[in-house]
Amino acid sequence: MNPFVLGVDIGGTHITAATVDMKSRVLLPQSQVREHINAAGSVEEITTAWAGAMQAAMTKSNKPVRQIGIAMPGPFDYANGIALMQGQGKYDELYGVDVIALVADKLGLNKSAIRTLNDAACFLQGEVFGGAAQGYGRAIGMTLGTGLGTARYKNGLAEDADLWKTPFGESIAEEYLSSRWFVKRYTELTGKQLPHVKAMVDSLPQEPVVGAIFREFGENLAKFLVPFIQEATPEVLVLGGNISKAYALFEPALQQGLAQENSLIPIKTAILGEEAALLGAASLWVE
Repeated sequence: MNPFVLGVDIGGTHITAATVDMKSRVLLPQSQVREHINAAGSVEEITTAWAGAMQAAMTKSNKPVRQIGIAMPGPFDYANGIALMQGQGKYDELYGVDVIALVADKLGLNKSAIRTLNDAACFLQGEVFGGAAQGYGRAIGMTLGTGLGTARYKNGLAEDADLWKTPFGESIAEEYLSSRWFVKRYTELTGKQLPHVKAMVDSLPQEPVVGAIFREFGENLAKFLVPFIQEATPEVLVLGGNISKAYALFEPALQQGLAQENSLIPIKTAILGEEAALLGAASLWVE
């Protein structure tokens, strides 16, 4: 295994890259680069910007980097490096293009030196490699925020579980397990409006209804997780995303709901933040 690998996280508006010390499983902080990307640009514009950020991070690290791992949003043909995003308001021009071959060429690398994985899966991959789930062989992960991300990890590799659209309640899971549910539920119960979950947390203890909303969220999360846990048989659950920062407020209801269905497993909150995807992407080179 190469001692230094470049970890890359590509989002809808940005790219972040940093060299990872594979032995100590940490980012080299002086190497981190974050740049804005025009996702409506041409193939040449986007791939040149991606390659430029990657080259800048490798140069700043001053280490021999010959392998790259990329956390890439879907839909994407990860085995062949071909972009399949369409109609999402980002990267439409890349549809059907082997973007990995183009980036490799710009960096003077063979295409085989770059590996890619879904960005939701890279979050969990990173937490297993160097974060909250180190030492576990099977894990599931959830990112709770503006959207709902789900992933499962076994046999050394994470994959996107893609459960955000699972039928749930009167709609789908994401409508009950994301930030907008909190905002909507608060308005339903109080007639007032708050902009986000953090504002609700900050309103405690003056607003006791907030505690009730978090309990209801914990109950919903348990109902959603029971079949996921039974299917994946994980040894640990990792919770990430902004909502997970308020874990103490929904932990009792979540644990009680899982215990009632004999599905209680160790639950960890993610510790790597935005670094998880970078470490997860780099760890694709662990043989």
